[in-house]
Amino acid sequence: MGGDSANKQPFPRVFVIRHGQTEWSQNGRHTGTTDIGLTQHGAEVVEKLGPRVVGDAKLIDPGRISHVLLSPRKRAIDTFTLLFKDNLPAVAEREIVEDAREWTYGDYEGLKPAEIKARNPHHWIWTDGCPNGESAADVSARADNLVRKIRDIHAAHLLDRERGVETKSSGDVVIFSHGHFSRVFISRFLGFGIGEFGPKIVAEAGAVQLLGYQHNSLDEPSILAMNLQ
Repeated sequence: MGGDSANKQPFPRVFVIRHGQTEWSQNGRHTGTTDIGLTQHGAEVVEKLGPRVVGDAKLIDPGRISHVLLSPRKRAIDTFTLLFKDNLPAVAEREIVEDAREWTYGDYEGLKPAEIKARNPHHWIWTDGCPNGESAADVSARADNLVRKIRDIHAAHLLDRERGVETKSSGDVVIFSHGHFSRVFISRFLGFGIGEFGPKIVAEAGAVQLLGYQHNSLDEPSILAMNLQ
């Protein structure tokens, strides 16, 4: 009976949400450890998006959420607060997760791509990383930590469901993160090297990326939708 009932329930998903527009993201500047807030426009866009995508039976249903994982940066936390403005009491598990922070750009912090190219014409962040910042391997390892954490959440939820344990959610996880790291995470969630797949992804400011699984199998991670706004 438990198995039949479990098969009819929604399979867990992952929402990856890049923070809204900041002054530096608008200008194309690499923003890693610098803790700046959203622009007025960025805040307004996220606040207007909330009622469209967050709510009962909407794309992001608070009743289906198991965990919300937040980068420690103000721009990510503010994006969460604005997006869930009308649904904050319904979100049970919120956790600041260091692994969800943006790439540490080191000497390239605050620079535009053209300025980096002027210093190092052959630089490619996806393989070269950043001097006095994080290597590509460093960021990939952080993403792997987060993938394992989410897979563990999903596996535990599905096991409880199979055993007939009553659960309060459908096991969905929502991550609030950043431009480069969102692309790194999606690459690793799908099993690709970050230099192999990351450059092919666009994660717009304030947009929602939806990941899940095919055939109700944790072994078949997939992209379900990109840049929903």
